[in-house]
Amino acid sequence: MKPFAALLLLAVWISHPPTAFSQTDYEVDLSKIQKEIEKKPYALNGFLEFTPAFLGLDTTSKLYQAQLAGSNLGKTMGQYNFRLRPEGSYQKGIARFYAMGDGYLKKDDRGWSGKAKLFQGYLSLKFRPNAPVDIGKRVARWGKGYAWNPAAFIDRPKDLEDPQEALEGFSMLSADFTKSFAGPLKTLSFTPVILPVTKDLNNAFGKPGHVNVAGKLYGLIWDTDVDFMFLAGASRSARYGLDFSRNIRANSEVHGEWAWLTSGERPATMSGLIGFRYLTADETTFIAEYYRNGPGLDEEEARTLYKNIGVGGSENQSLQKLVTTQNLMRNYLYLRASKKEPFQILYLTPEISSIINLDDHSFQVLPGFTYSPLTNLQLRLRATFLVGAANTEYGEKQTNYRLELRVRYFFQKP
Repeated sequence: MKPFAALLLLAVWISHPPTAFSQTDYEVDLSKIQKEIEKKPYALNGFLEFTPAFLGLDTTSKLYQAQLAGSNLGKTMGQYNFRLRPEGSYQKGIARFYAMGDGYLKKDDRGWSGKAKLFQGYLSLKFRPNAPVDIGKRVARWGKGYAWNPAAFIDRPKDLEDPQEALEGFSMLSADFTKSFAGPLKTLSFTPVILPVTKDLNNAFGKPGHVNVAGKLYGLIWDTDVDFMFLAGASRSARYGLDFSRNIRANSEVHGEWAWLTSGERPATMSGLIGFRYLTADETTFIAEYYRNGPGLDEEEARTLYKNIGVGGSENQSLQKLVTTQNLMRNYLYLRASKKEPFQILYLTPEISSIINLDDHSFQVLPGFTYSPLTNLQLRLRATFLVGAANTEYGEKQTNYRLELRVRYFFQKP
């Protein structure tokens, strides 16, 4: 008999003593109970999202003048965003298939735009419990940083405004080999990865026509998580990484991450971060991370870049694309604070975060709150304010501020 069924019989016996059974005919169908508690081989879930937004445009910024001059947008713009992100899995024996899709539609003063893509879709085979093999499009999730992951060599960069959002993966073949020990080294795991790049497969990763090899060695030693990573191949420059994470106390954690890039557009460079997470007794969470972006521009190089932005020409278009990327410069600070259910307001979480460019002293601040009045419904009201002088990263963005309401409806079929 299953342990759950035995506990259920005990609960029925307690709630209906033997005298009650003697008065009525009462039977428990154990086969039906076992059938109901058996795990189904498939799962389907995801969310529908609607996000209306109001944007304040910075018509004096270099990027606005280069890309939107003559568009007659004015100083403000409304925007309506729709998103569907389903995910599902199916398991049969040693095989499990998982897929996540993402599709969005956007409507603003310039018209409609949209895109649909497969974020992840891979087959996982467990020939042995401690040695699964995955093939397909997936996210590796390397690194310990919250906002940045310089050692995530085979992942796309996170969105700094939403670091916890799902990312699109790359197509790869990977495996995990794990072994446990009784000494100071509790766990040792190795993850080899093969990542090909062609003009049709993983073309966003780097130069096509090459097969890249990566690997991660993980160890849990003296209660500290440690990873060593590497990437070799011709699609990107060779690189090596290290990260760690350790709980100082039950409510505080420190983490770090470093990456060494052997070559590229610049000479060999080092990138890294150091971060801290702290949880108070009243469930307020603080996160702080300092990020050093080795390949980034210094203040003088960035100022020259902004001055050279113009309209038209392939060179200027590449400069405009560079300016819109995250982490344009070298030194950044990420700060975040969130409070769970303040003033005993259930399902409410106010939060505020900020990304600060320590080189040019520009920054953005994102205050807001999340509220879940129903099990499957989540509301998030958030503002984004960008502050900076001329020829600074956040001072030259196309917008001064953004106000948005995100409505998510989650669905699930077990």
